[in-house]
Amino acid sequence: MLRKLALVGMFLLIGTTLFAVDAFTVDPVHSSIAFSVKHMVVSTVHGNFRDFSGTINYDPNDVTKSSIEVHIKADSINTGSENRDKHLRSPDFLDVEKFPELTFKSTQIEKSGDGYIAKGPLTIHGVSKDVAIPFTVGGTIKDAKGNTKLGTEASLTISRKDFGLTWNRAVEGGGVLVGDDVKIELSVEGTRP
Repeated sequence: MLRKLALVGMFLLIGTTLFAVDAFTVDPVHSSIAFSVKHMVVSTVHGNFRDFSGTINYDPNDVTKSSIEVHIKADSINTGSENRDKHLRSPDFLDVEKFPELTFKSTQIEKSGDGYIAKGPLTIHGVSKDVAIPFTVGGTIKDAKGNTKLGTEASLTISRKDFGLTWNRAVEGGGVLVGDDVKIELSVEGTRP
């Protein structure tokens, strides 16, 4: 009887190890959330968010069983221009007083070629839309302190109008001041102690 209990305990331990999901905390110092959008039709403005946090629940045996949740402080937007950033924080755009966070929480992850696609609601300006974010996993490695690091990269393009960000102004010669498509680039490093 003791031998059977020991075998059951051993199988449970092995099963827990094989199917364990590792929780990684997004490291903002070694991660970036950047974006770019057309300006006056002829050039591109680049920016990023400086304050964000998140968790990646990573299953190394089956990435499709993983999940991610990210919270971005809207007022941390940075394009290198104080006046422009102030305008982007205003009710014309992000309205950070009313909508202080941008969020994404995956509901499903699918394999796609050499990478994956995270699906779930992206919330910007109080509007939630389901998006599909293609991403790749760089793998895991231990740092000098013995912490496990996980690297991922992703990119997607969204229409800002889908999220109620419709402010614009016509420019001389045709076209508008701010493009509709916003390209988002994410380079995320997670840490598991």
